[in-house]
Amino acid sequence: MGALAAPFAMSFAAASKHIKVLEHAGLVQRRVKGRTHLCRLDPQPLAAAEEWLRFYEQFWRGSLDALAEALSRPDPEIPGGTHE
Repeated sequence: MGALAAPFAMSFAAASKHIKVLEHAGLVQRRVKGRTHLCRLDPQPLAAAEEWLRFYEQFWRGSLDALAEALSRPDPEIPGGTHE
């Protein structure tokens, strides 16, 4: 844990709290061997989050593009035909 904390100028306790949060999120797996804490990154939850974000990125991009298209067309019910 000390090796993880050193580059970030944080205490062992602070590093331990961060690791616990990452463990709870399923992003890190920790194994204790004596006084040594072995941490391993598990990228699978991040891959699942990225897939979810990509889906909604496409959804919103398509929706906002369709809205922009609709707003750029003249409106026959508005004098002058604009939405402004």
